[in-house]
Amino acid sequence: MEKHSGSFVPGNLWATRLEKIWDWMDQEGIALLVLEDNEIRRDQNIRWLTGHPGDALLFLSQDRKAVLMAWDLNLAKLRAAYAPVMIASYNDFDRHPRKAISAVAQKLGIPTGSKIEIPSVTPYPVFLDYVGELTNYDILCREKGAAAELRKFRAIKDEEEIAITRKAANITNELIDLLEKNVRNEKIKTEADIALLIEVEARRYGCEGTSFGTLAAGPHRSFAIHAFPGWTFSPFGGQGLSILDFGVKLDGYCTDVTLTFARDLNPKQEKLIGLVEKAWKLAHSMAYNGMSAKNIAAAVDSLFTKARKQMPHGLGHGLGLQEHEYPIIRNRSDNEWILEPGMIFTIEPGLYDPQLGGCRLENDILMTETGPEVLTASRIIRL
Repeated sequence: MEKHSGSFVPGNLWATRLEKIWDWMDQEGIALLVLEDNEIRRDQNIRWLTGHPGDALLFLSQDRKAVLMAWDLNLAKLRAAYAPVMIASYNDFDRHPRKAISAVAQKLGIPTGSKIEIPSVTPYPVFLDYVGELTNYDILCREKGAAAELRKFRAIKDEEEIAITRKAANITNELIDLLEKNVRNEKIKTEADIALLIEVEARRYGCEGTSFGTLAAGPHRSFAIHAFPGWTFSPFGGQGLSILDFGVKLDGYCTDVTLTFARDLNPKQEKLIGLVEKAWKLAHSMAYNGMSAKNIAAAVDSLFTKARKQMPHGLGHGLGLQEHEYPIIRNRSDNEWILEPGMIFTIEPGLYDPQLGGCRLENDILMTETGPEVLTASRIIRL
């Protein structure tokens, strides 16, 4: 292991984030916390805590030391340049997580019998392997442990995260305007046209790419919540309802918007659009600090029920390093999220019908001290 240049400095962005989880470890008596990001089980917490974008193990000890064990040392040194971590090569431990944990525990002087917490998503047979091999330690693998705490921490964005998301939202808005222009002048005629234009333009703006696979569904495929496949060479923007669901990823942070393109609608389709627009306005009017996320979703569900319609998905979700984070805006008994300043989330009511097609309207919201700020300019576009 080598000491990284990013020494611990109070007030440093990464140090501030690490302090949160170290404080929690003190309360829980966790001597060593292990986070793992790989192609089988991705974990954006490592990027949030160190800046390193992926394929690594992160070890945090109770005495406030951090070891980033990366697949790619060159990338780790570049991307984690300001994080207070030691860097080690995963190759030095046969690319074997249990060997790596044993070595780090010894290096950091973790006392025998101490609690070591491994990722909550670890499969049970693998957990048993940890217990069988690391017999000198108390191995914890639990849902309501570090993973749950990190979800809470990441639900409230800091100033840096908000600034990046604002930039990403501005790029998204530029793309929305461009897409509308190109659909209107018929430069975009197919789902492939619009999906590929987003891919190219997002990178032209300096984004890492899209937040997720773009979903472009013309009038014959918009009845699905998420069209399958995501896009084809079918017509887009023709008579009826077309749905476009996309987002960009800038410096790791995601946007997520959905537009509906409407052309030559019949009365039933007009009613569908009207209900979705009304639902969005209702949800936005209820989104204030201290409001229950569940209650907002319940109000929208009630609106649709009175119109003899049903929305088959949640009303919204948090945004950040992943396109789906916390808080969750849904009408479910176990949803205990309360809106707070710093949260960034979507509001995305939608209705879908096999004959009429689908309509969804999704925008990204930042909760500020004074209320909701709509970051994106998604809309229903009448052609």
